[in-house]
Amino acid sequence: MLRLLDVPAPAKLNLFLHITGRRDDGYHLLQSVFMMVDWCDRLHFELRADGGIDREDIGLAPASGALPAEDLTVRAARALGEATGCPFGVRIGLEKHIPAEAGMGGGSSDAATTLLALNRLWGLGLTRRELAGIGLRLGADVPFFLGGRNAWVEGVGERITPLHLTPARFVVVKPPGGASTQRIFGAPELKRDSKTATIQGFAANVAGNQTDESDATGGGFQLAGALDIQRILAFGHNDLQPVAQAICPEVGHCIQWLEGHGLQARMTGSGTAVFAHLAQPQNLTPAPGGWLIRECANMDAHPLLDWCAD
Repeated sequence: MLRLLDVPAPAKLNLFLHITGRRDDGYHLLQSVFMMVDWCDRLHFELRADGGIDREDIGLAPASGALPAEDLTVRAARALGEATGCPFGVRIGLEKHIPAEAGMGGGSSDAATTLLALNRLWGLGLTRRELAGIGLRLGADVPFFLGGRNAWVEGVGERITPLHLTPARFVVVKPPGGASTQRIFGAPELKRDSKTATIQGFAANVAGNQTDESDATGGGFQLAGALDIQRILAFGHNDLQPVAQAICPEVGHCIQWLEGHGLQARMTGSGTAVFAHLAQPQNLTPAPGGWLIRECANMDAHPLLDWCAD
């Protein structure tokens, strides 16, 4: 196998995002529900026998603000090669659809897809857990995408409990303005003391405390059945939203526009995209120029879930 073409990298939405503390090393502790949606970047991989690694943009939109040599996909390929001693290289083509600085995990998803694709293209045979160990060094969201399931996420992003969610549709609005993740997390006014929840408490709020027997037998906590999206949204909020809104007032404008259609809206991740659950089809009035608006559906699993063993 010399090439892998049209390999998807899905975006995610944070149904809520609580910042519960900050470690001595500066990393923030969070609790969130991460949900994949069918808004995907597309990547192409061509084997290089000479060990070289490079990336090119495909399509009209630039892949990211980073130079190709420093892009997360290139960093992921280098990290995988260094971790395994693999002599092969790769030419990566990146067709970007997920907007940058949106809080939708586009760069992290691209990195995760790169690790999964090269694990196959290079014939490495690493497990999902082994890939996640490499991915965490690239970004806190990378292990989630490698896990392959919607999830309750905590710690710095490395503690992941898979969840099943009810099928749902959403409208996502991304204004032209952006805000860097580093600037938002570094803001003095950021709330960092949201009350720490337990996944048992989360279950009691959104699923009537329905768990399987593995919780009682020490086999690990799992939630039984699919969780209702609206109840999860009611469980929490996004601690990053006030800071992002102060940096980029367009976040507030997008929220007001969606609320004007009778929808409950909030920012995802570190923004600046906002989203609303569509309980029924909506006829949205024309939005201000420059806003990117897209309807999407959640995904039960990553498209590459079966590409490697757990």
